[in-house]
Amino acid sequence: MASTKKITLKSSDGETFDVDQAVALQSQTIKHVIEDVCADNGIPLPNVTGKILAKVIEYCKKHVEMPKDADDRATEDELKAWDTEFVKVDQAVLFYLILAANYLNIKSLLSLTCQTVADMIKGKTPEEIRRTFNIKDEFTPEEEEEVRRENQWAFERNIKNAEEEVEVRRENQWASEWAFAEEEEVLWQWAFE
Repeated sequence: MASTKKITLKSSDGETFDVDQAVALQSQTIKHVIEDVCADNGIPLPNVTGKILAKVIEYCKKHVEMPKDADDRATEDELKAWDTEFVKVDQAVLFYLILAANYLNIKSLLSLTCQTVADMIKGKTPEEIRRTFNIKDEFTPEEEEEVRRENQWAFERNIKNAEEEVEVRRENQWASEWAFAEEEEVLWQWAFE
C-alpha cells in the first residue's frame, strides 16, 4: 500500500480502529475531516458502531489492496465475487451497512448494499416484500385498492409501448411517490426496532 500513515477511527460504542490512511480515505466524510481538522486524536464516528465499522474497514481495505489494473478482468471478477460474499449478512447488518456507507460517503459500498436490497425486492409482489422484510401491512383494504387504482400501470405486466408507460407514470407520479414513501418509512422503522 502506498500510504503507511495510520488514522484512528472511533466508533459510537467506543471501539477504536487504527487503519492505513489509504483505507480511511475511501470515505469522503473521513477525507474531509482529515483535510479540514487535525485528526491526530482520532476521528469520532458517532453514527457507526464498532461491529459495523469493522465491516466497513474490511470492505475498504479489500478495495484498496486490489490491484487497479483496468485490463485485468480476472482481478475485477475476483473483486465482484468478494463483494457478493461480503454482503451475505443478515438484514439488520445490511441496513446498518447502508446507513454507514451513506454517512461515511463511500459510494461503492452504498451502491453495493443498496443493489443487494434491490435484488432482494426484484420480481416480488408487495406481499412477498413485506414477508421478506417483516413489514406490517398498515394499509386498509380500501387504501390499498386506492393505491392500486391510482398506480394501475405498476400492476399491469403488458403495457403495449414504452411511451404509454412513461405518460401513465408521469400522470400518477405523485401517487407513486406517496406509496413508496409509506413503504420506505415502514422499512426504516423495522430496521431500527
